Amino acid sequence: MQQSATLIDTIFAGKGSRSLVRDAMIALAATGILAISAKIQVPFYPVPMTMQSLVVLVIGAAFGWRLGAATLALYLAEGAMGLPVFAQGGGLAYMMGPTGGYLLGFVAAAAVTGYLAERGWTKTVLGTLAAMTIGHAVIFLFGFGWLASLIGMSKAYLGGVAPFYAASLFKTLLGAALLPAAWWMVERARRA
Repeated sequence: MQQSATLIDTIFAGKGSRSLVRDAMIALAATGILAISAKIQVPFYPVPMTMQSLVVLVIGAAFGWRLGAATLALYLAEGAMGLPVFAQGGGLAYMMGPTGGYLLGFVAAAAVTGYLAERGWTKTVLGTLAAMTIGHAVIFLFGFGWLASLIGMSKAYLGGVAPFYAASLFKTLLGAALLPAAWWMVERARRA
């Protein structure tokens, strides 16, 4: 499959060449949005339910795999430095706790979703639905694996996967509506 322009590159097309400074500013702004999404939560134990996975996948889909993964790596670095960007704080100890696998999964999911977006998947509802579903599966794979190593497979499934099906379905459907709509608006604005 041929590589396609990302949404962010399409938005900034004609506004100068892509630069490290531009990408850094975009990534920094996105980590702020991601930190806010972490605070929108329904408390669960051992893993809270947040809007982070939706924002992670939208970042990957809009930025492409390189900038998407770099943005998520920056987010983890902010958290590792102790900034309270995660659902319940920050710091290395937090990252080693029950949510650590989900946090690592964010980087992988942004990369996978971004890769699919670069191949045009996020320009249609069905393609975005597939990309978002795959992205959520990646997050769950990392999160479940990490949590299972801490509390066992059965408890990890019951506490870290099963309660999140409905929310993940909602976020997947929301993403499948948002991204094609964003593409439509950007392409319409470019034609005007």
